[in-house]
Amino acid sequence: MSEISDKSLIERLLNPSTREEAFRILVEQEGPRLYNLVRRIVQFHDDADDVMQNTFLKAWMALDTFRAESKVSTWLHRIAINECLTLLGKRRPMQSLDGEAEELSAEIKNLEGDTYFDGDAAQLKLQEAIDTLPEKQRIVFNLKYFEEMKYEEMSALLGTSVGALKASYHLAVKKIEQICKEED
Repeated sequence: MSEISDKSLIERLLNPSTREEAFRILVEQEGPRLYNLVRRIVQFHDDADDVMQNTFLKAWMALDTFRAESKVSTWLHRIAINECLTLLGKRRPMQSLDGEAEELSAEIKNLEGDTYFDGDAAQLKLQEAIDTLPEKQRIVFNLKYFEEMKYEEMSALLGTSVGALKASYHLAVKKIEQICKEED
């Protein structure tokens, strides 16, 4: 099925008689791209599936309150990122200061053996470097680098100024470059 325009999709989503079909189209159109973003943030396939399910469930439940002030994809991204942050926040209390390096190493080993991750050595090195970034920098880097999202769109999505996002992305790139140079 070909993609329908955002305006047409919003009209269908807000109309109770066409809502279900429009939502199915929304999931088909936005699901794969959104999954890739979520997966890069939470790292594991099972966690990404949980986040995706929660994202679409929350979107479905909130359709009546959707004000159509932004694109549907931006709205879904915001819900998904909030769900990612919730999941990561639940993980954080389990991490001790001494155990963070061990846990990161275990996460990378799990990623290497994950049947859903099909990457070569360069992709794995990049993912390892991304995983060392603080949460906000990791999210900004993933949105800019992989999703090619504009800063203005990220600003609306994350509720952060464009300047702060540019600074976060710049710091993330520098850290990734440094980590990759150290490993060579």
